[in-house]
Amino acid sequence: MPVSPNLPAPALPQGPWALFLDIDGTLLEHAAHPDAVVVGDELRALLASLEARLDGALAFITGRSIAAVDNLFQPLRLRAAGLYGLEHRLARDGPVEAAGEPADIAALAQEIEAELDNADVYIERKGPILAIHTRAAPHLLRRATQLVEQALGRLPAGYRVLAGNAGVELMPLEAAKGAAIRRFMEESAFSGRRPVFLGDDTSDENGFEVVNEMDGVSVRIKPRGPTAARHALAGVEEALVWLDAANHSNAEKSAGLVAT
Repeated sequence: MPVSPNLPAPALPQGPWALFLDIDGTLLEHAAHPDAVVVGDELRALLASLEARLDGALAFITGRSIAAVDNLFQPLRLRAAGLYGLEHRLARDGPVEAAGEPADIAALAQEIEAELDNADVYIERKGPILAIHTRAAPHLLRRATQLVEQALGRLPAGYRVLAGNAGVELMPLEAAKGAAIRRFMEESAFSGRRPVFLGDDTSDENGFEVVNEMDGVSVRIKPRGPTAARHALAGVEEALVWLDAANHSNAEKSAGLVAT
């Protein structure tokens, strides 16, 4: 399968491993609006099969809320870190540790909505995280970034701005995918396994760094520039093909990873 010219494709599984998955741009193609994506039955079946093969050592690591993830993948309720680790579900079908929306973030969201005033810009309020999606209006990305950067000086300490491929987000400093992965790796279902993380955006870079520290396998989907990931796949289709191959490789053995 085609890959980045600078990074090799990851090897297929063979030894104890755990799987962490970003969603948008990794399992699903991006859409102009986050609610416009659709999950097919084949993807649901693949995830359920992988989770069973890994004895539960599979988790979503996403900027979406866990409620939004559940709505997409229903009836599956897999382990997940939502809002970049501000929400957690540590057990399948288990309770969600949720995060609420602070009043200052709610007020800022209203201000930015009024300032941009464009039907093609989607402002997503995710508890303590404010995301501005400009995929359908790329000419407004710079202005959106300016607005959230200017807001930092008016907010309590502890927030940061994260620019993405087609939008910008304002979030607490503790919102980090790497920290979410570390937390899952302390759980019994994941402990002692080699972490594998697939992601596609700048928000995934912290996760790649943590996985690399753990001697895991970091995979950037469709890399567009420098990345901490040590492997690459050319797009969503290639990622799904790789996951399907991993699911079916050495089916008679315990899951694990070939040394690379």
